[in-house]
Amino acid sequence: MNRGSAVLAGFAALLVGVAGCTSADDTTAAAQPRIIQPGAPGEPSRELTPEEAAEAVKPPEHTEADIAFMQGMIPHHAQALRMTRLVEDRTEREDLPLFAERMDISQEDEIDLMRRWLEARDAEVPSLLAEHEGHEGELMPGMLTEEEFAELEAATGEEFDRLFLEYMMRHHAGALQMVEELFASDGGQEPEISQFANHVVSDQQIEMSRMAQMLDEMDQG
Repeated sequence: MNRGSAVLAGFAALLVGVAGCTSADDTTAAAQPRIIQPGAPGEPSRELTPEEAAEAVKPPEHTEADIAFMQGMIPHHAQALRMTRLVEDRTEREDLPLFAERMDISQEDEIDLMRRWLEARDAEVPSLLAEHEGHEGELMPGMLTEEEFAELEAATGEEFDRLFLEYMMRHHAGALQMVEELFASDGGQEPEISQFANHVVSDQQIEMSRMAQMLDEMDQG
């Protein structure tokens, strides 16, 4: 064997030896990405351990404010269903029954979602027949009193249409206030409830816009 061949053979043997000394732990460690947490102003960054990294990316858990929000929104939606089911026999508008039906379907689906959310977290699920009141006997935001509901129930024709639209817009505004209060209390961070609360905002804002348009048409007509 010439000198060049001997050098190559020795180098190959060295590579085999180094590879054999590499443990599975070393290989696993090398494959894991380093996660660096930026430091506060004036403080250095630091590398997180795998355990710290797993905790950092863990989704936020639900809070007591989240549970209270869902428990309050169920009867709030339930009253909206009581209102929409008055429409068919009392309205004079051709577009209001379809609008109410769509709202009815949406509110029922959301009630089912809220009930499942609470059940999955072993929280009490309020009855749809529960009193629609908050703390200290005060009505939740946007809710109709029983006197106002009786007024709506007794109305027909254009009087009913106007009352329904005005009361439902107030009702929707109350739901938006409940979402605002949820986020103000540092609730609404859990992914599922965050998605639901934001859906409530977008959905109710669209419906409020349509109801305002109907009222404008009545004023102009």
